[in-house]
Amino acid sequence: MARRTSVNYLDRLYASLPYLLPIAAVVVFGAFLFLQFPPLFFVFFPVFKLNQILSIPILDFISIRFVAWFCVFIFVVRSYKVNHFVRFNAMQALLLDIIVALVGAITQLLEVVLGQLAFFPFMLQIIASVTFLGITTAFIYSVFECIRGKYADKIPVISDVVYSQVR
Repeated sequence: MARRTSVNYLDRLYASLPYLLPIAAVVVFGAFLFLQFPPLFFVFFPVFKLNQILSIPILDFISIRFVAWFCVFIFVVRSYKVNHFVRFNAMQALLLDIIVALVGAITQLLEVVLGQLAFFPFMLQIIASVTFLGITTAFIYSVFECIRGKYADKIPVISDVVYSQVR
């Protein structure tokens, strides 16, 4: 995978900022883990506050998160004036956010279909915990690589899709 340009410190900061969208979205999936490990709640408390800010509605169905998502996509990912490193990480963060949204939609659909079954709460707990841990791990890895100035391109499937979308 070709590296386009050099990465300065400001690009490292800008590349790590879009990862706040998926970590703020997935924090609601961690409720089961926060009950089992209360100190974990204090670690994620700033992320809860960020999630509250991003969830403020602008119109009936449009929130700040929705506007921020499209601003990152249009003004960062699709702008060739922005450094490739920043565009790559912004697109990867948006794909992680899409995964969180899809898992949320699937769990709501499963609740309608399987909500009356006795094992459903346990199944929901597993799905939510795995999603939370996976996105949190991807967040930590990606931000760490951004700080180092390296491409976070070791996330299976997602990084390949990002490379095909960001030229």
